Amino acid sequence: MAIKFPPRRGLVAIARLRAWLRGHELGLVTLAAAIGAAAGICVTLMTVVVNAAHMLIYGIPFDVRLSAAERVPPLAAFAAPMLAGLALGSVDAWRAKKKSPPAVDPVEANALRGGRMSLRDSLLVAAQTVTSNGCGASVGLEAGYAQIGAGVASKLGIDLHLRRQDLRMLVGCGAGGAIAAAFNAPFTGAFYAFELIIGAYSLANVVPVFAATLTAALTTKAISGAPYEISVPEAPALNLEHYIALIGLGLVAAAVGVGAMRAAALIERTLIAAVPFRRFRPVAGGALIGVMALYTPQVLGAGHGALALDFYWPLTALELIVLITLKLLASLVSLASGFRGGLFFASLFVGSLLGKLYSIGVDFAFPGLGLETTASVLVGMGALSTVIVGGPLTMTFLVLESTGNLGVAGGVLAASIAATLAVRLTFGYSFTTWRLHLRGETIRGGQDVGWLRDLTVAKMMAPSPPIFPAEESVRAFCEAHPLGSANVVVAVGEGGRYQGLILVPEAHSIALADGEDNDGGPVGLIARLPATSLHPDDDIRGALDLFGAAHTDTLAVTSRETGQVLGTLGEAYAARRYAQETNGAMRGVLGGG
Repeated sequence: MAIKFPPRRGLVAIARLRAWLRGHELGLVTLAAAIGAAAGICVTLMTVVVNAAHMLIYGIPFDVRLSAAERVPPLAAFAAPMLAGLALGSVDAWRAKKKSPPAVDPVEANALRGGRMSLRDSLLVAAQTVTSNGCGASVGLEAGYAQIGAGVASKLGIDLHLRRQDLRMLVGCGAGGAIAAAFNAPFTGAFYAFELIIGAYSLANVVPVFAATLTAALTTKAISGAPYEISVPEAPALNLEHYIALIGLGLVAAAVGVGAMRAAALIERTLIAAVPFRRFRPVAGGALIGVMALYTPQVLGAGHGALALDFYWPLTALELIVLITLKLLASLVSLASGFRGGLFFASLFVGSLLGKLYSIGVDFAFPGLGLETTASVLVGMGALSTVIVGGPLTMTFLVLESTGNLGVAGGVLAASIAATLAVRLTFGYSFTTWRLHLRGETIRGGQDVGWLRDLTVAKMMAPSPPIFPAEESVRAFCEAHPLGSANVVVAVGEGGRYQGLILVPEAHSIALADGEDNDGGPVGLIARLPATSLHPDDDIRGALDLFGAAHTDTLAVTSRETGQVLGTLGEAYAARRYAQETNGAMRGVLGGG
């Protein structure tokens, strides 16, 4: 007979578990490892479903990747993306009708929401990603992997009432564990978590993150093997001239990546104008993908099979240019039309083609340089992926764990740093953060800036400030507010609308200078900053900027709609709160309490 614990005893057990997890580092490490195992299982399940869909729809053998197929049936190339697009478009139109907010991805969750994500939305994104890749759309599964891994982690952390920094760290564990499982690359997954999701590297996060990524990689390897494990030939050591040439490749990758990001917005606007109905936009995108798939199946799916095939296949410069153009176009059309997925592996594939093309150009221009094609391909993969995804160390470790060649990894790091600097100077965003920018966000990564938005003027202002009618005289003001009663009084007009700030000492000095026979005129005439005020929804950074621009110690807080006075805020108090929150955020990053 099963033993049923009384509800009270169960609640006590849960409370003790929460206290242990929150108060002991071993507890967080154990939880991180469990999240890594869950991420590995999710990666395996998603991969199995997608591979089965490819075999069923396109009739390819189980050991052949879709993008490596010699050809695909024309009917499948058109029908599969278009029908899947109709399903995805219908869901998207339904959510738009319900005015459902877009799903929060791990980067946005950690940057703006303290790691809080919806597991239901994450499951939906994962299902949409599987549908998109399974039908042949030119997107990868990595975004879905990271989404579901982070969603599971966030759900567990929220249920256990973990602190903000612990929750953000666990979201990084889930996303990083998923990437580690996908590539059998624990270091890659860990630095994906540090660079892209958590937004900072700290000793306090090292053990939990690596526990998650290592567990995730081992879990997937034990079940079925990593779905995206990259195998490449040995590359010779690099000299100084090679490093210089590969930095040039990094700059070329930056130019290609920025061009792709610019083109993404243009393609999206074009599709919206051409197909105004949200439901049918993915159908149009599926038709375009089908046209390109008739030329080469390498545009289908993420491109894993095509990468392995083209690594060894001799291709001319013209063929490489055509493949690069078609794959980028297919990927951007897929995303712009409404298919879900990422460009992680697509950028690796296009980067490998770009590296091979660059090698042909270098050999033609400098035949004595001796730059190996393998090194160029690996560096092209890392550099372009850094531009698209972000994270130079992430891509460096991916190459290092794939090849074991520290010399080539050094070349990848040099080119990735050059590409990162070039993009930041000329564009400012990776593709991951650029898509958030198109939605109105301005974040550049997973660094926690959500507390800045949470700390609003409404939470800091002093309500019910002293007010006085602007049409009353200076003399009447002085009688109502003697020296020492207040330093600043808010002048209001009809309906309590803001008219400016009256300095009490200044009003008394005017009254004294005018003498007893003169009432000094309307006090509103001496009110300062009549057109400058804060609003309750302004954040702390905007408030401090306005204080600096207005050169004042106090500002009124008014309703944005009616202009009525709601309170006042002092610069000293706002600066003190900003310093307190900044110190708290830094302690969280460095592992303090």
